[in-house]
Amino acid sequence: MLLLCPMFTDTHCHLYSEDFNDDRREVIERAFEQGIQRIFMPNVDEDSIPGMMELAAQYPANCFAMMGLHPCSVKEDFESVLATMRPKFEQHAFSAVGEIGIDLYWDKTFLAQQIKAFEIQIDWAKEMGLPIVIHVRESFDEVFEVLDRLNDERLRGIFHCFTGNQEQARHVINYGGFKIGLGGVLTFKKSGLDAVVENIDMKHLVLETDAPYLAPTPNRGKRNEPAYIKLVAQKLAEVKGLTVDQVAEITTQNSIDIFKR
Repeated sequence: MLLLCPMFTDTHCHLYSEDFNDDRREVIERAFEQGIQRIFMPNVDEDSIPGMMELAAQYPANCFAMMGLHPCSVKEDFESVLATMRPKFEQHAFSAVGEIGIDLYWDKTFLAQQIKAFEIQIDWAKEMGLPIVIHVRESFDEVFEVLDRLNDERLRGIFHCFTGNQEQARHVINYGGFKIGLGGVLTFKKSGLDAVVENIDMKHLVLETDAPYLAPTPNRGKRNEPAYIKLVAQKLAEVKGLTVDQVAEITTQNSIDIFKR
């Protein structure tokens, strides 16, 4: 009797990264073998667009592109970069505006520009009926300030790589249209994220890898890849008292609810 592998969705994977240049095809095949059939790719800057679009063309049923300017790529010229990105939405059916947001871990120099770029791209999403995928690093207060002003019934999306506390998770959920993205950090012994997730309804959660970054235990510190989504799913199943198949089914449906595909 043939047993079907449950379908997983990796809602955030930089599959076009040069870290995969030597074995990208094998990485994708391993993902398929593990049941990861849907891989959503966030854009970073102008340089990441060609590789991302090539993968979306090669695997149209499996690899889905987003378009946006990552907060760490926001500099003085961000408006001209955004001006080159905006017309691309007329040329391709992107799955989301992302990855966008605010990052104060590496550099606070361009905070004002990051906020403005975030606001502009939120407006794009509302205009086009697309979700946003939000990068938050040491910036929950700043991101919440923007969303508290701009959130309405047209806005939905994912808080990518969530590492917040219970109060911050509740803030996200209260927006009404957002899911919480869980990746390798959930498997880290001292992250404390498992205790937060324990109190969050499964309908609010999606899975991600953020590959090639943040590989889950026991591969922490190594290159991450989409096949490792099952390690995150296994930890989530343990925390929630579910089977891995149930986690796959629920989180994939949650991703469909957000991306509408």
